[in-house]
Amino acid sequence: MSTQALVVAHDLAKTFDVSAPWLNRVLEGKPRQLLNAVDGVSFEIERGTTLALVGESGCGKSTVARLLVGLYEPNRGGLTFDGQDAHAAFKSPDAKAMRKRIQMIFQDPYASLNPRWTVEAIIGEPLHEHGLINDANELKSRVAELLQSVGLSALDMPKYPHQFSGGQRQRISIARALATAPEFLVCDEPTSALDVSVQAQVLNIMKDLQRERGLTYLFISHNLAVVRHVSDTVGVMYLGRLVELSDKHSLFANPQHPYTRMLLDAIPKMHDTGRARTPVQGEVPNPLNPPTGCTFHPRCPLVTDRCKTERPLLRELKGIKIACHAVV
Repeated sequence: MSTQALVVAHDLAKTFDVSAPWLNRVLEGKPRQLLNAVDGVSFEIERGTTLALVGESGCGKSTVARLLVGLYEPNRGGLTFDGQDAHAAFKSPDAKAMRKRIQMIFQDPYASLNPRWTVEAIIGEPLHEHGLINDANELKSRVAELLQSVGLSALDMPKYPHQFSGGQRQRISIARALATAPEFLVCDEPTSALDVSVQAQVLNIMKDLQRERGLTYLFISHNLAVVRHVSDTVGVMYLGRLVELSDKHSLFANPQHPYTRMLLDAIPKMHDTGRARTPVQGEVPNPLNPPTGCTFHPRCPLVTDRCKTERPLLRELKGIKIACHAVV
């Protein structure tokens, strides 16, 4: 398997205009408000591996996911997929060829499936849309194969989404994403809406499919136990920026950034029964008015005067990348 990076994101940034309507701004004298949801995120994902993005709610993880699949267009930066400019491809006449290779699994299995369509129609739609299969019998056969690959039965084809549990619906979403035989899957918290036992089943299916098909994953989660199970590399995000990027074993054994340490300290551990856990300190600042310099400095135990004025860049240190003045 090639070790060349399949996905290369460079300085990705996305800003949303969240201003009040124009007339309100004029009458009330309010300025425009811009939200920097993603601010200069760069990473690489090698073919056949999994990069997990973690962080608190609102840190920009889902926006990165939507940038990678072309649902959003970046204000700055770019995405290279297999040596090709992906965002240029998304806007070209050959957009379908790129979209066939990049698919997404959404967070909520209750909202991402059309309740008026049968399972056969839901999974068959990408096959029909991309012109991969036109024969009705062949389409049924392919949908049955996809359902079986995620642990469901061909007998489920005439059923509707409301007849399935949350875990089964997410399996249908995975089957739909696999329909075009993609190389890269963007998974936006695919197990967060599921019970713990069902989470394990879905994650194991995803890992088996990765082994069988050589899939590359971007896996977004706020659950560090899930991340430890599925990832090869982990990126930690805070207020739209990557603060640490490391291989899984280094990050969990020896976290470097104070924010990463804070997240890991908050996890209950079996061998530390009875010891008081360190809660995550402070509140996430308002993203419309982020702190100057390092955005983590109001909550950081290692803060210095430099942190309050100068934004730390993501630098390499002993094989990991970290954005912290106190560590680098």
